[in-house]
Amino acid sequence: MLLTSLFSALLWWHQPAPVAAPTAPVAAVPMAGGYADPCKIYGSIYLERDARRRGYCSATVFLEEQEAFASLVVYQETSKLFADKAGLWYITDARDFADYTVFVTDNRSLADFNIFYTKSRSFAGCKER
Repeated sequence: MLLTSLFSALLWWHQPAPVAAPTAPVAAVPMAGGYADPCKIYGSIYLERDARRRGYCSATVFLEEQEAFASLVVYQETSKLFADKAGLWYITDARDFADYTVFVTDNRSLADFNIFYTKSRSFAGCKER
């Protein structure tokens, strides 16, 4: 009994070392949300138009009327298997089965990048920067 009391007193007396603060700066922590590089988004894409779900999307895009101002030229594939390069998108109706969810905005200043739909597969891809 005396030994147990002495042991518990010794454990109580020994204070654990303080936990060190994280050393990484706050700016180095990646933010949730959009991708900055339009060339990394390809495959099956779900186009979100509800502004309340914008935070759950991979990127925000604006639909350009002219190809000259677009950052990415997109060709809509008919099969998910062929959407394997930048600019080749298979537009899906199921959000849960899409590789990426993209929010489509009407405000150009809120978009991460601009896209233009083309009818020719050979013109699809990223613009040279």
